[in-house]
Amino acid sequence: MTVHFIGAGPGAADLMTLRGRNLIEQAPLCLYAGSIIPRDVLGFCGAEARLVDTAPLCLDEIEKIFIEAHCEGKDIARLHSGDLSLYSAVAEQIARLEKNGIPYTLTPGVPAYAAAACVLGRELTVPDLVQSLVLTRINGRASPMPEAETLEAFAMTGATLAIHLAIHRLDEIVARLLPFYGDTCPAAVVARASWPDERCVQAPLGQIAGIMAAQPEVRTALILVSKALDPERVRESALYNSHYQRRFRGRDETPSIPVF
Repeated sequence: MTVHFIGAGPGAADLMTLRGRNLIEQAPLCLYAGSIIPRDVLGFCGAEARLVDTAPLCLDEIEKIFIEAHCEGKDIARLHSGDLSLYSAVAEQIARLEKNGIPYTLTPGVPAYAAAACVLGRELTVPDLVQSLVLTRINGRASPMPEAETLEAFAMTGATLAIHLAIHRLDEIVARLLPFYGDTCPAAVVARASWPDERCVQAPLGQIAGIMAAQPEVRTALILVSKALDPERVRESALYNSHYQRRFRGRDETPSIPVF
């Protein structure tokens, strides 16, 4: 028996990995967070599979299900939204599994920031402009931020910021970032990327809070702040430059012109 932790991706069922889908189809028991896992993803479960919504459950109750399934020899597909590596609460579940000697696997999924970048039609890193992406959040009721990991500290680098779990405090975030990025820095709020009701709002940092106030988002939304979101500031990389020699190109520095 194995507990398979699976990143279910940002929402759209066809963004689920093939490995994740295969595991879901074969598992007799599927645990999922009903508040953030779309019903379409659950459609991959077998007709006889038992589905358990973990949204109302505490960790002790989830552990009990793991132990019961282990005793019965039944695999579990444990679905988490996005990717397992970020804000997934997988680590604490793994600790319980290891304590009980229960095997597990992890299958990655498409993360929210990647889906949001696709919605925006933008690369989050641009040569000579922005080469770092910071995935972060702010202090919350469930868990405070480490003292050194502040928005201001990250903003001093000028990196692309992808701010999770904080849409309800957009005004505060804008106020804290304005001294570093300025009023005109591109910003975006992408809510439920790849869901049928996907929403994307783009505006300068100094205006985005006011725009969102007219129609607020209260659930799963990602805040992006970056000079890289400005289409006028795109730089061509050396990777495809005709004078940039690399071992896979296999030609002289000066490109030759084919003769027909």
